[in-house]
Parts: sequence; C-alpha cells; structure tokens
Amino acid sequence: MTTAPAPARRDAEATKAAILKAARHLLARQAHADITLKAVAERAGVSPPLVVKYFGNKDALFARVMSFDTDADDLLDAPLDGLGRHMVRHVLASQRDRGADPLLRIAFAPLHGDHGDILRANFRAQVTDRLAARLTGPDAGLRAELAVAALIGVGVMYGIARGPHLRESGPDEVADRYGPLVQAQLTP
Repeated sequence: MTTAPAPARRDAEATKAAILKAARHLLARQAHADITLKAVAERAGVSPPLVVKYFGNKDALFARVMSFDTDADDLLDAPLDGLGRHMVRHVLASQRDRGADPLLRIAFAPLHGDHGDILRANFRAQVTDRLAARLTGPDAGLRAELAVAALIGVGVMYGIARGPHLRESGPDEVADRYGPLVQAQLTP
C-alpha cells in the first residue's frame, strides 16, 4: 500500500514561511529599496512568480514582513506574573530555533526610509502598546518600552554580537537570570 502525498496546502504553507523568512533576512541586512523579489525568491529557493502568487507584489510582501502581530501573540502568551521570564525565553528560542528574533527587525528600521516609519508604527502598536495595555499601575507605557528594550538588548547580544557566554548558556538558565530584570518593569 502506498502512502498518499501530503496535501498541497502544507507545501504552500512551508513555501510561504520560507519566503517570509527570506524577506525578513534580507530586510535585516539591506534597505527595503535595494531588495528585489528575485533576491527574496533566490534566498527562499523558489521562483519569483511563486512569490508573486503568494504575496502579490513587493509592497504586500513587506507589509506582511513588517507586521509584528503574530510574533507579539507568541511573545505575550503568558500570565502577567511570569511574563518576563516567558518573554526572555521566547527571544532566545527564536534566535536559537529560527536564527533570528522577529523583534530585532525594529533595530534595522533606520535602513528603510519611509518603510522604517511603518516598521516603527507597527512595532509600537503591536508590541509595546499591546504590552502596556496588559500592565497595571503607573507609567505602563514607559514600563512596557523598558521591558521590550531589555528584550531587544538580550536579542542583540545573542544574535548580533554573538556573546559566547550567553550562547553557551541554556535558555532556561538565561531566562532565570534575566527574566526578573524584565519582570521588574511589568509588575510595579
């Protein structure tokens, strides 16, 4: 008896994910204006027409890449009293498992001109403002920005500076040490 091939939808989802990953990779290293659909397709291992089929055009693809909504869902998916540790662990797992943390895209906003403004606006609305809405007590907006700044810092040290001690430590160990620093901003 032969096994039926996997449904085409799974292949389509994997292809879309590869295209998004390629676009994120390029966006973190080049100005938006310098990135072509051909370059995205080559990095993803697909044809340029397939990129167009799934995303329409370059602007539609990068609108999706510049969104933090799905990433914020995962980042903020924990009860408030354990959120700091969860967020640190999420950043490290993203770095380790995917080779990049989606939040770090904000660090490259200055490379993208007007598109950088879109990236910053999305980041504020989808990450920091959303986090601030969950917080109680005074200065929720400031505390949310400080918590996210700490996360970006650990992400930069792990993924960009490639700190050897941080990279050799397990995610739980780092989350146990660094999580309280983030948590201090989340619970007044």
